[in-house]
Parts: sequence; C-alpha cells; structure tokens
Amino acid sequence: MGKKAIMSLLGNIFIAIGVALFKLSGQGNDPFGGMNMALAEVTGVQYGTFQLLLNIVLLVIQIITARELLGIGTIINAGLLGYMVTFFYDIFIMIGKPELFVIKLVILTIGVLICSLGLSVYQKADCGVAPYDALPVIVGKKLKNVHFFWRRMMFDVTCTLICFLAGGIIGLGTLAAAFGLGPLISVYNKIFFKSDKKA
Repeated sequence: MGKKAIMSLLGNIFIAIGVALFKLSGQGNDPFGGMNMALAEVTGVQYGTFQLLLNIVLLVIQIITARELLGIGTIINAGLLGYMVTFFYDIFIMIGKPELFVIKLVILTIGVLICSLGLSVYQKADCGVAPYDALPVIVGKKLKNVHFFWRRMMFDVTCTLICFLAGGIIGLGTLAAAFGLGPLISVYNKIFFKSDKKA
C-alpha cells in the first residue's frame, strides 16, 4: 500500500506539471481543469482552492454512491492536484511566458507527454479514483446501456462548454487532452507496466 501511495503521489505530481505546462502554453487545457481555471478566474478564487471545493462536493457524491472507488489516490488527487498545478505554474511563469506560437506548441507537446505519463502511473497505482473520473462510473449504474465512452464524453463536453461560457481558453490544448492523452497512456502502460490497458 505504501508503494502504491507513493506511485499515486508521483503520478499526480507529473499530472500537475503537465497541466501547468498546458496552462503556460495558453492553448487550452483538459475539460475539467480548464473549466475550473475559468471559473476560478471569474469568481476570484485561487484555482487550487476552487478545485478543492468542487472536488469536496464531488467526493461527497462519490462516498454516497460509489464508495468502492475511494482510496488514498482519491484524496491526493482531490486535495492536492490543484495546488500542485499552481505551484509548478508559478515556477514556470517566472522563467517567462512564451510569445512565439512554435514555442507554445513545444510546451504544449511536453505537457501532453508528461501529463499522460502521470495519468498512467496514477491509474496503475490503483489507489482510488479521482472524484471527477468517478462520475461516469456512477452514472453508469443508472445508464447501464450507455457505453463509458459516451458517459465520459457527456461530462467532458459539459465542462468544455462551461469553460467557454466562463471565458476560458478552448484550443489545441483542449483537443490534445481529448484525443492525445488516451493513446499515450496506453503507450506508457506498455513500456512501464507491460500492459496495453488504460486503467
């Protein structure tokens, strides 16, 4: 369990670095993170704090409806990830915000590679499911005939729409998160865990 907890923490650190690079590139972020960044900006609440508060609400739902998905990884992701993203972004921004589009693309690419590595490690630790990631599973208990892909897409599209309406950035980073992370997670699973499964 100690080894799995360390893996979960390490995975979340990589995810945070990747998300911070997404943000630094200014090309958009993953749906949930992008929504939280946009709403945090609108409300004036720090991103880490806003994400923590929303995760607490989602965590209550998870405890009530899907307690079997809880674990130390759930707490690490729900409580620390937003603050870790802010920590790494503040470090990166001190180096300077990229101006050239090609540099932004390089940063975005590195962010995708690091974030997907973090997701692979975090998922393989198998120490619980993040509150947001648990939502499609919870809904699946009622909508059993709807494939997981469509349930997840429903939440991602909703978050993307809210991000857009709140003035957030929807761009190449959003597309990269939607279509690039999954295949890369599979590649990392094969390389480091001798598995082609995404979870």
